[in-house]
Amino acid sequence: MDSLREQWLILISTPIYIIIIGIELLLSHLQHKKIYTLKDTVTNVYLMLLNGGIDLIFRLIYIGIWQYFFLHAFYKWQEYGVTYWLTLLLAEDFLYYWLHRFDHEIRFFWATHVTHHSSPVMNFTVGFRSSAFQPLYRFIYFIPLAMAGFQPVDILFIYAVTQIWGIFVHTELIGKMGWLEYLMVTPSHHRVHHGSNPKYLDKNMGMFLIVWDKLFNTFQKELSADDYQPIHYGLTKNIEKSNAFTIIFHEWIQITKDVLQKNISFKQRMGYLFGTPGWSHDGSRQTSKDLQLIEAQQTGVAEPTMSTDESDLQMQTI
Repeated sequence: MDSLREQWLILISTPIYIIIIGIELLLSHLQHKKIYTLKDTVTNVYLMLLNGGIDLIFRLIYIGIWQYFFLHAFYKWQEYGVTYWLTLLLAEDFLYYWLHRFDHEIRFFWATHVTHHSSPVMNFTVGFRSSAFQPLYRFIYFIPLAMAGFQPVDILFIYAVTQIWGIFVHTELIGKMGWLEYLMVTPSHHRVHHGSNPKYLDKNMGMFLIVWDKLFNTFQKELSADDYQPIHYGLTKNIEKSNAFTIIFHEWIQITKDVLQKNISFKQRMGYLFGTPGWSHDGSRQTSKDLQLIEAQQTGVAEPTMSTDESDLQMQTI
């Protein structure tokens, strides 16, 4: 059943991906927007295949772990109707929010996730720019779903479904989407997430629903260039020598150098490993919050804890 569902998703989603990427290529060419480069697109495909390969190899292990907890679940669903699937969707998306947030806030996990943010452009293929080693630990966050009586194959299926939406939101050519901005993650929200501008760092962590970001104080609406500044995609400091190896391992290499420094304490070494990205024992680097504070001081505007004013929402089209 799991195999049939995945085949169905692939059959449905693959032509959709091809069509929307083709449309985006055409429109970006007509509008003279350079949002695609051959090297970046090839890198996105390479990382997608690497992530998918690791996931397939490791799948029997993590599904087996889910199955163990499912057999010892504290709740047994009597029927698998609408309530079951809707609850699974909400619970899975909620847990993904925390997976994604910890990927940003804990350097050990950021070292894997940074791959996804390393592209300096924004287009649909960036959605395929996967964090290669995330399948090795992602399943841990979804163990509570198995404990709550959700079947492992259903957990995997819902995750795959929400990923389809997660790929769709990687584009510059779709503006704000009216009332959907209040409920779902939209391209506008996700452009903010990929921005390296201080105000946009570590914002909009959701995959499918934006409500978690609004509940947990990580929401930031997209601002116009006049109100703030144009979005700059990529990292706060982009990779100098970008190749297949450094894109995946550059942060791990830097972590190793930081942890093996001389004349620092064990606690400081652990700070470089599990602290916030950008943390340093001597204050020589800046975290996201540091950069946001510096920007707020320079502009003379207090950094807001949350931006929820969306009264200016207007429906925009491609």
